[in-house]
Amino acid sequence: MRVLIYSHDSFGLGHLRRCREIAHTLVQENKHLSVLILSGSPIIGSFGFKARVDFVRIPGVIKLRNGDYTSLNLHIDIEQTLAIRSSIIMHTAEFYDPDLFIVDKEPLGLRGEVEDTLRLLKSRGTPCVLGLRDVMDDPDLLSIEWERKNTVPALSEYYDDIWVYGLPQICDPLEGIELPPSVHRKMTYTGYLQRTGAEDVPMPVLEKIDENTPYLLVTVGGGGDGEEIIDWVISAYENDPDLPYPALIALGPFMNSELQHDFQIRASKLNNVEAITFNAQFESLVDRAIGIVGMGGYNTFCEILSYDKRALIIPRTVPRMEQYIRASRAQELGLLTMLENTRERDPLVMATALRNLPQQSLPSNVVVPGLLDGQDNVIKLANNCFKAKQNLANLEEVTNPQMDKKIGS
Repeated sequence: MRVLIYSHDSFGLGHLRRCREIAHTLVQENKHLSVLILSGSPIIGSFGFKARVDFVRIPGVIKLRNGDYTSLNLHIDIEQTLAIRSSIIMHTAEFYDPDLFIVDKEPLGLRGEVEDTLRLLKSRGTPCVLGLRDVMDDPDLLSIEWERKNTVPALSEYYDDIWVYGLPQICDPLEGIELPPSVHRKMTYTGYLQRTGAEDVPMPVLEKIDENTPYLLVTVGGGGDGEEIIDWVISAYENDPDLPYPALIALGPFMNSELQHDFQIRASKLNNVEAITFNAQFESLVDRAIGIVGMGGYNTFCEILSYDKRALIIPRTVPRMEQYIRASRAQELGLLTMLENTRERDPLVMATALRNLPQQSLPSNVVVPGLLDGQDNVIKLANNCFKAKQNLANLEEVTNPQMDKKIGS
Protein backbone atom coordinates (compact mmCIF):
# COMPACT_ATOMS: atom_id res chain seq x y z
CA MET A 1 0.00 0.00 0.00
CA ARG A 2 1.08 3.54 -0.70
CA VAL A 3 0.44 6.78 1.16
CA LEU A 4 1.17 10.22 -0.28
CA ILE A 5 1.48 13.17 2.14
CA TYR A 6 1.53 16.81 1.03
CA SER A 7 3.10 19.52 3.19
CA HIS A 8 3.43 23.02 1.75
CA ASP A 9 6.28 24.02 4.15
CA SER A 10 6.99 27.64 3.32
CA PHE A 11 9.28 28.35 6.28
CA GLY A 12 9.71 26.56 9.59
CA LEU A 13 9.73 22.98 10.84
CA GLY A 14 6.21 22.39 12.18
CA HIS A 15 4.48 20.92 9.13
CA LEU A 16 7.44 18.79 8.07
CA ARG A 17 8.01 17.28 11.52
CA ARG A 18 4.31 16.46 11.94
CA CYS A 19 4.13 14.77 8.52
CA ARG A 20 7.34 12.86 9.20
CA GLU A 21 5.93 11.58 12.48
CA ILE A 22 2.75 10.38 10.77
CA ALA A 23 4.75 8.68 8.01
CA HIS A 24 6.94 6.85 10.54
CA THR A 25 3.86 5.79 12.51
CA LEU A 26 2.24 4.24 9.44
CA VAL A 27 5.28 2.30 8.17
CA GLN A 28 6.11 1.05 11.65
CA GLU A 29 2.63 -0.41 11.93
CA ASN A 30 2.53 -2.00 8.46
CA LYS A 31 5.61 -3.54 6.84
CA HIS A 32 3.82 -3.62 3.46
CA LEU A 33 3.25 0.13 3.38
CA SER A 34 5.34 2.93 1.88
CA VAL A 35 4.98 6.68 2.35
CA LEU A 36 6.11 9.47 0.05
CA ILE A 37 6.16 13.05 1.39
CA LEU A 38 5.82 16.07 -0.90
CA SER A 39 7.51 19.00 0.84
CA GLY A 40 8.79 22.47 0.12
CA SER A 41 11.10 22.48 3.15
CA PRO A 42 14.65 23.52 2.25
CA ILE A 43 16.11 21.31 5.00
CA ILE A 44 14.06 18.14 4.62
CA GLY A 45 17.24 16.32 3.58
CA SER A 46 18.76 17.02 7.01
CA PHE A 47 16.30 14.67 8.68
CA GLY A 48 16.58 10.92 8.88
CA PHE A 49 13.70 8.80 7.58
CA LYS A 50 12.73 5.24 8.36
CA ALA A 51 12.79 2.52 5.72
CA ARG A 52 9.92 2.85 3.22
CA VAL A 53 9.60 6.59 3.79
CA ASP A 54 10.97 8.98 1.18
CA PHE A 55 10.34 12.52 0.00
CA VAL A 56 10.04 14.66 -3.09
CA ARG A 57 11.38 18.17 -2.62
CA ILE A 58 9.35 20.79 -4.47
CA PRO A 59 10.75 24.33 -5.01
CA GLY A 60 10.61 26.34 -1.80
CA VAL A 61 8.74 29.58 -1.12
CA ILE A 62 8.84 32.15 1.70
CA LYS A 63 5.91 34.01 3.15
CA LEU A 64 6.67 37.72 3.40
CA ARG A 65 5.53 39.93 6.27
CA ASN A 66 2.78 41.43 4.10
CA GLY A 67 1.31 37.97 3.51
CA ASP A 68 2.59 37.54 -0.05
CA TYR A 69 4.88 34.69 -1.13
CA THR A 70 8.14 34.75 -3.02
CA SER A 71 10.45 32.03 -4.34
CA LEU A 72 13.04 30.83 -1.85
CA ASN A 73 16.02 30.17 -4.13
CA LEU A 74 14.81 30.44 -7.72
CA HIS A 75 15.01 33.91 -9.25
CA ILE A 76 11.70 33.52 -11.04
CA ASP A 77 8.20 34.89 -10.59
CA ILE A 78 6.17 33.33 -7.76
CA GLU A 79 3.45 32.29 -10.22
CA GLN A 80 6.02 30.31 -12.21
CA THR A 81 7.29 28.71 -9.01
CA LEU A 82 3.77 27.71 -8.04
CA ALA A 83 3.14 26.28 -11.52
CA ILE A 84 6.27 24.13 -11.21
CA ARG A 85 5.25 22.97 -7.73
CA SER A 86 1.73 22.13 -8.90
CA SER A 87 3.05 20.14 -11.86
CA ILE A 88 5.45 18.12 -9.68
CA ILE A 89 2.69 17.38 -7.17
CA MET A 90 0.27 16.30 -9.90
CA HIS A 91 2.71 14.07 -11.78
CA THR A 92 4.01 12.48 -8.59
CA ALA A 93 0.46 11.58 -7.54
CA GLU A 94 -0.38 10.34 -11.04
CA PHE A 95 2.50 7.85 -11.20
CA TYR A 96 2.83 6.97 -7.50
CA ASP A 97 -0.91 6.21 -7.49
CA PRO A 98 -1.41 6.26 -3.69
CA ASP A 99 -4.02 4.32 -1.73
CA LEU A 100 -4.38 7.30 0.61
CA PHE A 101 -3.64 11.02 0.16
CA ILE A 102 -3.10 13.15 3.29
CA VAL A 103 -2.98 16.94 2.93
CA ASP A 104 -1.50 18.85 5.86
CA LYS A 105 -3.32 22.01 7.01
CA GLU A 106 -4.02 23.74 3.67
CA PRO A 107 -7.14 22.15 2.09
CA LEU A 108 -6.28 23.32 -1.43
CA GLY A 109 -2.56 23.58 -0.90
CA LEU A 110 -0.51 26.74 -1.22
CA ARG A 111 -2.45 29.09 -3.52
CA GLY A 112 -4.59 26.14 -4.69
CA GLU A 113 -1.67 24.09 -5.99
CA VAL A 114 -3.16 20.76 -4.83
CA GLU A 115 -6.68 21.10 -6.25
CA ASP A 116 -5.93 19.41 -9.58
CA THR A 117 -4.29 16.52 -7.72
CA LEU A 118 -7.28 16.16 -5.40
CA ARG A 119 -9.59 16.07 -8.40
CA LEU A 120 -7.45 13.40 -10.09
CA LEU A 121 -7.24 11.15 -7.06
CA LYS A 122 -10.93 11.47 -6.27
CA SER A 123 -11.71 10.32 -9.81
CA ARG A 124 -9.60 7.23 -9.07
CA GLY A 125 -11.44 6.51 -5.83
CA THR A 126 -8.45 7.36 -3.64
CA PRO A 127 -9.45 8.43 -0.11
CA CYS A 128 -8.35 12.00 0.56
CA VAL A 129 -7.80 13.22 4.13
CA LEU A 130 -7.23 16.71 5.47
CA GLY A 131 -4.98 16.69 8.53
CA LEU A 132 -5.31 19.68 10.86
CA ARG A 133 -3.26 20.65 13.87
CA ASP A 134 -5.18 21.26 17.08
CA VAL A 135 -5.32 25.06 16.67
CA MET A 136 -5.41 26.95 13.37
CA ASP A 137 -5.85 30.62 14.31
CA ASP A 138 -8.23 33.09 15.90
CA PRO A 139 -11.69 32.06 14.59
CA ASP A 140 -12.49 35.50 13.14
CA LEU A 141 -9.19 35.66 11.26
CA LEU A 142 -9.43 32.08 10.02
CA SER A 143 -12.98 32.64 8.79
CA ILE A 144 -11.85 35.62 6.70
CA GLU A 145 -8.86 33.71 5.34
CA TRP A 146 -10.86 30.64 4.35
CA GLU A 147 -13.59 32.71 2.75
CA ARG A 148 -10.97 34.49 0.65
CA LYS A 149 -9.48 31.15 -0.42
CA ASN A 150 -12.94 29.62 -1.03
CA THR A 151 -11.87 26.70 1.13
CA VAL A 152 -15.12 25.37 2.57
CA PRO A 153 -16.47 23.87 -0.71
CA ALA A 154 -13.28 21.81 -0.99
CA LEU A 155 -14.02 20.11 2.33
CA SER A 156 -17.29 18.81 0.90
CA GLU A 157 -16.11 18.07 -2.63
CA TYR A 158 -12.69 16.48 -2.19
CA TYR A 159 -12.24 15.16 1.34
CA ASP A 160 -13.48 11.91 2.81
CA ASP A 161 -12.18 12.62 6.33
CA ILE A 162 -10.74 15.43 8.43
CA TRP A 163 -8.29 14.33 11.12
CA VAL A 164 -7.62 16.81 13.91
CA TYR A 165 -4.33 16.00 15.65
CA GLY A 166 -5.50 17.18 19.05
CA LEU A 167 -8.46 17.28 21.42
CA PRO A 168 -11.55 19.50 21.67
CA GLN A 169 -10.56 20.33 25.27
CA ILE A 170 -7.79 22.44 23.76
CA CYS A 171 -9.55 23.77 20.67
CA ASP A 172 -11.93 23.19 17.79
CA PRO A 173 -9.67 24.31 14.93
CA LEU A 174 -12.64 25.17 12.69
CA GLU A 175 -14.58 27.13 15.29
CA GLY A 176 -16.22 30.20 13.77
CA ILE A 177 -16.43 28.76 10.26
CA GLU A 178 -19.88 27.94 8.92
CA LEU A 179 -19.69 24.31 7.88
CA PRO A 180 -22.47 22.02 6.63
CA PRO A 181 -23.33 19.08 8.91
CA SER A 182 -21.81 16.68 6.36
CA VAL A 183 -18.38 18.28 6.91
CA HIS A 184 -18.71 18.20 10.70
CA ARG A 185 -19.37 14.47 10.46
CA LYS A 186 -16.04 14.01 8.70
CA MET A 187 -14.05 15.41 11.66
CA THR A 188 -12.27 13.07 14.08
CA TYR A 189 -10.10 14.21 16.99
CA THR A 190 -7.16 11.81 17.18
CA GLY A 191 -5.39 13.14 20.26
CA TYR A 192 -1.81 14.42 20.13
CA LEU A 193 0.98 12.62 18.31
CA GLN A 194 3.20 11.03 20.93
CA ARG A 195 6.95 11.14 20.31
CA THR A 196 9.17 8.17 21.18
CA GLY A 197 12.63 6.79 20.58
CA ALA A 198 14.80 9.57 22.03
CA GLU A 199 16.57 7.10 24.33
CA ASP A 200 18.27 5.47 21.35
CA VAL A 201 19.63 8.77 19.98
CA PRO A 202 22.99 10.03 21.30
CA MET A 203 23.22 13.55 22.71
CA PRO A 204 25.25 16.00 20.64
CA VAL A 205 28.64 16.85 22.09
CA LEU A 206 28.31 20.07 24.10
CA GLU A 207 31.06 22.27 25.51
CA LYS A 208 29.52 23.44 28.79
CA ILE A 209 26.83 20.86 29.58
CA ASP A 210 27.87 17.25 30.14
CA GLU A 211 25.53 14.29 29.83
CA ASN A 212 24.88 14.17 33.59
CA THR A 213 24.00 17.86 34.02
CA PRO A 214 20.29 18.79 34.10
CA TYR A 215 19.50 21.78 31.90
CA LEU A 216 16.67 23.95 30.63
CA LEU A 217 16.10 23.55 26.89
CA VAL A 218 15.17 26.79 25.13
CA THR A 219 13.61 26.18 21.72
CA VAL A 220 12.00 28.46 19.14
CA GLY A 221 11.32 25.84 16.46
CA GLY A 222 12.79 26.86 13.12
CA GLY A 223 13.94 30.13 14.66
CA GLY A 224 12.61 32.44 11.97
CA ASP A 225 10.64 34.49 14.49
CA GLY A 226 12.04 33.51 17.87
CA GLU A 227 14.73 36.11 18.44
CA GLU A 228 12.77 37.99 21.11
CA ILE A 229 12.47 34.88 23.29
CA ILE A 230 16.16 34.03 22.93
CA ASP A 231 17.16 37.60 23.76
CA TRP A 232 14.92 37.59 26.85
CA VAL A 233 16.34 34.31 28.19
CA ILE A 234 19.97 35.30 27.63
CA SER A 235 19.29 38.66 29.30
CA ALA A 236 17.95 36.80 32.33
CA TYR A 237 21.20 34.83 32.66
CA GLU A 238 23.26 37.98 32.10
CA ASN A 239 21.42 39.71 34.93
CA ASP A 240 21.20 36.70 37.25
CA PRO A 241 24.27 34.50 36.77
CA ASP A 242 23.29 32.34 39.76
CA LEU A 243 20.25 30.75 38.08
CA PRO A 244 20.22 27.14 39.31
CA TYR A 245 20.21 25.32 35.96
CA PRO A 246 22.18 25.99 32.77
CA ALA A 247 20.36 26.77 29.55
CA LEU A 248 20.81 24.94 26.26
CA ILE A 249 19.51 27.23 23.54
CA ALA A 250 18.51 25.82 20.15
CA LEU A 251 18.51 28.82 17.81
CA GLY A 252 16.88 27.06 14.85
CA PRO A 253 18.07 26.67 11.25
CA PHE A 254 16.00 29.57 9.88
CA MET A 255 17.17 32.27 12.27
CA ASN A 256 18.97 35.18 10.63
CA SER A 257 22.71 34.38 10.54
CA GLU A 258 23.69 37.72 12.07
CA LEU A 259 21.30 37.17 14.96
CA GLN A 260 22.66 33.66 15.42
CA HIS A 261 26.18 35.04 15.60
CA ASP A 262 25.23 37.72 18.13
CA PHE A 263 23.46 35.22 20.38
CA GLN A 264 26.36 32.78 20.21
CA ILE A 265 28.79 35.54 21.21
CA ARG A 266 26.62 36.48 24.19
CA ALA A 267 26.23 32.84 25.20
CA SER A 268 29.99 32.26 24.97
CA LYS A 269 30.51 34.87 27.71
CA LEU A 270 28.23 33.02 30.13
CA ASN A 271 29.34 29.90 31.98
CA ASN A 272 25.85 28.44 32.18
CA VAL A 273 24.46 29.13 28.70
CA GLU A 274 25.23 27.15 25.55
CA ALA A 275 23.80 27.85 22.10
CA ILE A 276 23.53 25.44 19.17
CA THR A 277 22.08 26.12 15.75
CA PHE A 278 20.18 22.96 14.82
CA ASN A 279 19.92 19.29 15.68
CA ALA A 280 17.73 17.02 13.56
CA GLN A 281 17.37 14.55 16.47
CA PHE A 282 15.69 17.18 18.59
CA GLU A 283 13.77 14.68 20.70
CA SER A 284 17.00 13.61 22.42
CA LEU A 285 17.52 17.18 23.65
CA VAL A 286 13.95 17.31 24.98
CA ASP A 287 14.20 13.93 26.68
CA ARG A 288 17.24 14.91 28.75
CA ALA A 289 16.04 18.40 29.74
CA ILE A 290 14.66 19.20 33.20
CA GLY A 291 12.32 21.77 31.68
CA ILE A 292 11.36 23.37 28.36
CA VAL A 293 11.19 27.06 27.47
CA GLY A 294 9.58 27.76 24.12
CA MET A 295 6.94 29.44 21.99
CA GLY A 296 4.51 26.53 22.11
CA GLY A 297 4.23 25.37 18.52
CA TYR A 298 2.43 22.10 17.81
CA ASN A 299 5.51 19.86 17.83
CA THR A 300 6.99 21.42 20.95
CA PHE A 301 3.67 20.88 22.74
CA CYS A 302 3.61 17.22 21.66
CA GLU A 303 7.15 16.76 22.97
CA ILE A 304 6.32 18.41 26.29
CA LEU A 305 3.44 15.95 26.75
CA SER A 306 5.28 12.91 25.38
CA TYR A 307 8.37 13.31 27.57
CA ASP A 308 6.39 14.69 30.53
CA LYS A 309 8.37 17.92 30.81
CA ARG A 310 7.64 21.01 32.85
CA ALA A 311 7.28 23.90 30.42
CA LEU A 312 7.33 27.68 30.30
CA ILE A 313 5.67 28.88 27.10
CA ILE A 314 6.00 32.40 25.68
CA PRO A 315 3.67 32.29 22.64
CA ARG A 316 3.75 34.64 19.68
CA THR A 317 0.56 36.44 18.69
CA VAL A 318 1.61 37.63 15.19
CA PRO A 319 0.91 36.69 12.44
CA ARG A 320 -1.31 33.99 14.00
CA MET A 321 -2.87 33.50 17.43
CA GLU A 322 -2.33 29.72 17.23
CA GLN A 323 0.41 29.47 19.87
CA TYR A 324 -1.35 31.81 22.29
CA ILE A 325 -4.64 29.90 22.06
CA ARG A 326 -2.90 26.55 22.58
CA ALA A 327 -0.78 27.79 25.50
CA SER A 328 -3.63 29.55 27.29
CA ARG A 329 -5.93 26.50 27.04
CA ALA A 330 -3.13 24.18 28.17
CA GLN A 331 -2.38 26.45 31.12
CA GLU A 332 -6.06 26.35 32.13
CA LEU A 333 -5.81 22.54 32.17
CA GLY A 334 -2.64 22.70 34.28
CA LEU A 335 -0.34 21.23 31.62
CA LEU A 336 2.15 24.12 31.49
CA THR A 337 2.80 27.74 32.48
CA MET A 338 2.42 30.63 30.06
CA LEU A 339 4.34 33.93 30.17
CA GLU A 340 3.11 36.68 27.87
CA ASN A 341 5.68 38.45 25.71
CA THR A 342 5.41 42.05 26.82
CA ARG A 343 7.48 44.58 24.93
CA GLU A 344 9.44 45.47 28.08
CA ARG A 345 10.84 41.91 28.44
CA ASP A 346 12.20 42.55 31.94
CA PRO A 347 15.18 40.19 32.54
CA LEU A 348 14.23 39.79 36.20
CA VAL A 349 10.72 38.62 35.25
CA MET A 350 12.23 35.93 33.03
CA ALA A 351 14.81 34.99 35.68
CA THR A 352 12.03 34.47 38.23
CA ALA A 353 10.06 32.33 35.77
CA LEU A 354 13.15 30.21 35.05
CA ARG A 355 13.75 29.69 38.78
CA ASN A 356 10.16 28.57 39.27
CA LEU A 357 10.03 26.28 36.24
CA PRO A 358 11.62 23.17 37.84
CA GLN A 359 9.09 23.36 40.71
CA GLN A 360 6.04 23.18 38.42
CA SER A 361 3.74 20.18 38.38
CA LEU A 362 4.39 17.60 35.66
CA PRO A 363 1.89 17.35 32.79
CA SER A 364 1.26 13.71 33.74
CA ASN A 365 -0.32 14.86 36.99
CA VAL A 366 -3.30 16.08 34.93
CA VAL A 367 -5.65 13.38 33.64
CA VAL A 368 -6.91 14.18 30.14
CA PRO A 369 -8.45 11.09 28.48
CA GLY A 370 -7.05 10.36 25.03
CA LEU A 371 -4.40 13.08 25.29
CA LEU A 372 -1.62 11.12 23.56
CA ASP A 373 -3.65 8.65 21.50
CA GLY A 374 -2.76 10.29 18.18
CA GLN A 375 -0.63 7.49 16.73
CA ASP A 376 -3.07 4.70 17.53
CA ASN A 377 -6.01 6.61 16.10
CA VAL A 378 -4.16 7.64 12.94
CA ILE A 379 -3.38 3.96 12.32
CA LYS A 380 -7.03 2.98 12.81
CA LEU A 381 -8.29 5.78 10.58
CA ALA A 382 -5.77 4.99 7.84
CA ASN A 383 -6.77 1.32 7.91
CA ASN A 384 -10.40 2.35 7.51
CA CYS A 385 -9.41 4.35 4.41
CA PHE A 386 -7.54 1.37 2.94
CA LYS A 387 -10.57 -0.86 3.51
CA ALA A 388 -12.87 1.70 1.92
CA LYS A 389 -10.74 1.83 -1.21
CA GLN A 390 -10.52 -1.95 -1.37
CA ASN A 391 -14.29 -2.26 -1.02
CA LEU A 392 -14.73 0.24 -3.84
CA ALA A 393 -12.33 -1.74 -6.02
CA ASN A 394 -14.22 -4.96 -5.27
CA LEU A 395 -17.50 -3.26 -6.16
CA GLU A 396 -16.12 -2.03 -9.46
CA GLU A 397 -14.84 -5.52 -10.24
CA VAL A 398 -18.33 -6.93 -9.70
CA THR A 399 -20.14 -4.23 -11.67
CA ASN A 400 -17.63 -4.05 -14.57
CA PRO A 401 -16.47 -7.65 -15.23
CA GLN A 402 -16.12 -7.07 -18.98
CA MET A 403 -13.80 -4.13 -18.38
CA ASP A 404 -11.59 -6.32 -16.17
CA LYS A 405 -11.39 -8.98 -18.85
CA LYS A 406 -10.49 -6.39 -21.44
CA ILE A 407 -7.75 -4.97 -19.23
CA GLY A 408 -6.48 -8.45 -18.43
CA SER A 409 -6.30 -9.44 -22.10
